[in-house]
Amino acid sequence: MYIKGASEGKNSKKKKKHRSHQHASSGSYLGVSTMWLLVFLAWLVIWVGGTYWYLFGKPSPFSLESVRPPGPREFDQKKRDKVIKQGFHVDKVPRDLDVIVIGSGIGGLTAGATLAKAGKRVLVLEQHDQAGGCCHTFIEKGFEFDVGLHYIGQVHENSLLRIAFDQISEGQLEFQELKQHFDTIQIGLGHEKREYTIFSGKSEMKAHLMKQFPDDTQAIEAFFEIMKVSAKKTHYLATLKLIPQWVSLFLLKSGIGNLVTPVFRLTGTCATDLVNTLTTNKDLHVIFSYLFYGVPPKDSSVLINALLVHHYKRGAYYPKGGASEIAFHIIRTIQKHGGNCLVRAPVSQILVNKNGAAYGVTVRRGQEQVEIHAPVVVSNCGIFTTFQKLLPPEIYLKTDIQERLNTMKHGRGSFLVFSGFDGTEEELGLESTNFWLFKNNDMDKSMEDFFALNKEEAPDNIPMMFITMPSAKDPESKIRHPGKSCMTILTMVKYEWFEEWKDTTVRKRGDEYHNYKMRFAKNLFDWACTLFPKIKDKLVFQDVATPLTNMHYLGSQRGAMYSAEHNLERFQAENVARNRCNTPVKGLYISGQDVFSCGVAGALHGGLLCASAVLDHIVYIDLLFLKKKLKRRKASELARLAKKKVQ
Repeated sequence: MYIKGASEGKNSKKKKKHRSHQHASSGSYLGVSTMWLLVFLAWLVIWVGGTYWYLFGKPSPFSLESVRPPGPREFDQKKRDKVIKQGFHVDKVPRDLDVIVIGSGIGGLTAGATLAKAGKRVLVLEQHDQAGGCCHTFIEKGFEFDVGLHYIGQVHENSLLRIAFDQISEGQLEFQELKQHFDTIQIGLGHEKREYTIFSGKSEMKAHLMKQFPDDTQAIEAFFEIMKVSAKKTHYLATLKLIPQWVSLFLLKSGIGNLVTPVFRLTGTCATDLVNTLTTNKDLHVIFSYLFYGVPPKDSSVLINALLVHHYKRGAYYPKGGASEIAFHIIRTIQKHGGNCLVRAPVSQILVNKNGAAYGVTVRRGQEQVEIHAPVVVSNCGIFTTFQKLLPPEIYLKTDIQERLNTMKHGRGSFLVFSGFDGTEEELGLESTNFWLFKNNDMDKSMEDFFALNKEEAPDNIPMMFITMPSAKDPESKIRHPGKSCMTILTMVKYEWFEEWKDTTVRKRGDEYHNYKMRFAKNLFDWACTLFPKIKDKLVFQDVATPLTNMHYLGSQRGAMYSAEHNLERFQAENVARNRCNTPVKGLYISGQDVFSCGVAGALHGGLLCASAVLDHIVYIDLLFLKKKLKRRKASELARLAKKKVQ
């Protein structure tokens, strides 16, 4: 009994020891698990907190209080010139600069004004003698011409674009809504000419198009659905540029992005291929892609073409006082916050230190090179000019910069004819409606054939053109230039046709150049006279801008007013994610059309994206909050008015 008991005692001790070991192991396991759980929770809290701080923790550069009622229009040109034509001098450079912006186009001004409102001291440098880029106007012989902004959409009350304009101009920009019939499209010549009209309106645009194409209502319905998806989901493309690049590429490569939204597939879909699935009507194909920007439909993204049409769905507008009002008021916002905008200030180099970071620019002033320093440089002069001409060669040749450039191509050059007439719009039969003219309904073939022509054949075989009459759009034009009317005609051309004169000086390029460009001008103007026969005898002024002119006045590479080509490859989702405002050079950022898309609205969004990158803060969130506040305010006003009516 005793021995047995002793054995049991030993076994009992072993069991206790084993249980004790089990408890210790279990406790150790629980301790490790708890530790990792705490680590995960701590990481989660830090991540959520960091994300919240990134999205909402920084002060907004925007506020409703900064917007004031528009002041009286400034008609005194001398006073206007003090703002938009202030010449460069070292004494005018603000001290302790935070940001230098190269180029005063809408992308540069938007980035500059947003950063200025965020507390940064900003200097905008413009190589031309007038600020504004494609938003500037010029006056010759009493005629005022716009050069790039011919009309704009999505600036109706409380739209995101309108709110952005209100913030960067502090409420001083006003827009005149054009007639509901804002565009006319003519296809063919002579007896075979067909004419279609485009109306604005949430439902009217589609309904009016269906009346003109009764056999293709399903195709129109399908295209408008693409327009709707493109417009509502475009913010996903912007998001690709704002979140870390590796996250964007992971979402796209894994297929998660396509599960979330079809917009990533649409942006990489060929416009011609898609519309071919909708209809065989070639005239309707033109309608779906008529807002041309130098790229034939077979090489363009259906999303971009759909967005351009959708852009005017809620109305087409023109700045009251002319396009130069945009630069005039945005510059005053920059100046109000301690910055400035100086013209005749060509930047010759971006300064980069031994650590590979930008720290300023060199401005050419006669034979002198003036250095201006700032920790941030924003380039709004195009990706090719920025990397190839302004960066030191040892930086430009780096692999990561070359890879970035390889995703882009040079855009087509623009050719413009500016014509001034003695007579009012009523006397000449002019109107605010724009005209898009096509010699046939095969845009792909006609553009391909045209750009394949040699220099001598090209002027006599122009396949398409655009006509706009700025004097008929701006109601104040009658005040500034009474009894006068003007017209701008635009088409796309090859830079190579004019390249032999690239080393000559503006207005001194010789008779051969003059005669060559006037061959284009005469054919374009004669075509316009078939629509407006009264203008031929009333023409008193005419000037022409070739790609070389655009290079001189706008600083556009190869005369491409729409900057880098907007081809299908550029808008593949992965390339969209890679093409962001940040560059391989620390402290150097890209703004404007090369960041997002073409046109004034596209360049403005490029400026907002750039400001977001510089501030490390998504300013679109601030704009969306303002939009909600304004909508609530509007709803309250309507409720009060309804209450008064009832009483």
